[in-house]
Amino acid sequence: MGTSARELIDRLLDPGTFASWDSAPVPVAESRAYRAELAAAAAAAGTDESVLTGEGLLRGRRVAVIACEFGFLAGSIGVAAAERITAAVERATALGLPLVASPTSGGTRMQEGTVAFVQMVKIAGAVAAHRAAGHPYLVYLRSPTMGGVFASWGSLGHMTFAEPGALIGFLGPRVYEALYGEPFPADVQTAENLYRRGVIDGVVGLTVFRRIAYRALSVLSGVVVPDRTTGKADRFVPSAAESAPPAWESVLISRRPDRPGLRDLLRHVTHRVPLSGTGQGEHDRTVVHALARFRGQPCIVFGHDRAGYGLEAMGPAALREARRSMALARELDLPLVLVIDTAGAALSKEAEERGLAPEIARCIADLVTLPTPTVSLLLGQGAGGGALALLPADRVLAATHAWLAPLPPEGASAIVHRDTEHAAELAAAQRIGAADLRADGVVDRIVPELPDAAAEPVEFARRTVAVIADELAGLRAAPVGDRAATRYRRYRGLGLPDQVGEHTGKRR
Repeated sequence: MGTSARELIDRLLDPGTFASWDSAPVPVAESRAYRAELAAAAAAAGTDESVLTGEGLLRGRRVAVIACEFGFLAGSIGVAAAERITAAVERATALGLPLVASPTSGGTRMQEGTVAFVQMVKIAGAVAAHRAAGHPYLVYLRSPTMGGVFASWGSLGHMTFAEPGALIGFLGPRVYEALYGEPFPADVQTAENLYRRGVIDGVVGLTVFRRIAYRALSVLSGVVVPDRTTGKADRFVPSAAESAPPAWESVLISRRPDRPGLRDLLRHVTHRVPLSGTGQGEHDRTVVHALARFRGQPCIVFGHDRAGYGLEAMGPAALREARRSMALARELDLPLVLVIDTAGAALSKEAEERGLAPEIARCIADLVTLPTPTVSLLLGQGAGGGALALLPADRVLAATHAWLAPLPPEGASAIVHRDTEHAAELAAAQRIGAADLRADGVVDRIVPELPDAAAEPVEFARRTVAVIADELAGLRAAPVGDRAATRYRRYRGLGLPDQVGEHTGKRR
């Protein structure tokens, strides 16, 4: 048998800080045989039900905890256990506490029938209300987590991790074989496979999860911490005397394989917690998703990353991951930082059939209406709808050699001139370079490359992190107002004759 509920609580929380919230289990309709079974389960497990709840400190931070006990009737959830879970979730919500849940269960308690099965609705409803109130909900799945438990409160975490080798799934292998007369396919219902498929965020031991939970809660608290890295941030505004590089030169520089990407930036932030996938069985390796602090400023980060894929195009799953980051920012009232560095969206039969264009539209709509502060950074390449999907923000930044265009210049040349020989000419004519984008009001601020990010990767990464932190601090300090309305007005007037120059990098 794996880690018990009490062992989990002892290892997750600071020593001696756990305080139980549990009262005697509510009575349920019981036969004599079931009463005997419950008594035997309590004696074997050393608990009065299949779940323990309470609160304690996690590295000094007050949290609520729900932990299943598999030794009590395989961690199954009946009416009494469901009532205990629901009461704990509601109490955590009322107290404004983050909640850490660790299921391990065979699912619904068969001895109590359909009424036990329906209990999952009220548990899921309580968790949804907790999330809607803006409180973090973190999940650590232990082996096994099956059936209705996985299909309700086990799958509703803002982030979800699992212990190595855990059996996790909806339909138990034994039930599958009994129903269909053949074994369930091997290695499908494993934590590692679900991580690879984008269903959960990671597979780690409990000690590592404790560290991850602490980092995540530090970010999700939304509290700004003092910046210990430097003093006052340099504004890093390029001199007006600096000449803008030709757009085509920037395009070529942005494609250098040694140019720093998003992962390089994240090496210089703190409390970084990587997330993975959509949570719905999709994962795109061209993007990175994380919780982080930029010089003390908490935020959710999402963006394209060149590491490991080169010029590979992004697909619909990447955009669905982006929308997950937007939903987290909205629900947890956290700033969102978006990083653009893509050769474009995938052009394929699969991408079309899986809804690439609709996902671009949904990303744009979600970003324009997001009520939390947003910063978008053009880090390198910015081609097509895949770039546009991450662009609308309160503040738009660009590296010196970043660019934004409807198509790569070669593609634009192919449309206009029916060849690719006019790519440089089209790049200039379309005003795709960072300096022109700033002059036209698309970009607010340029992060200098001195002279090229690939030539100074560490310095450039630190400079960029400092600029993002500065922008986040500025957005937090500004009157809140209606961010979505202000953002919409920005794009409503973009490109109109009487609006030219209105948004040229001045902080609003």
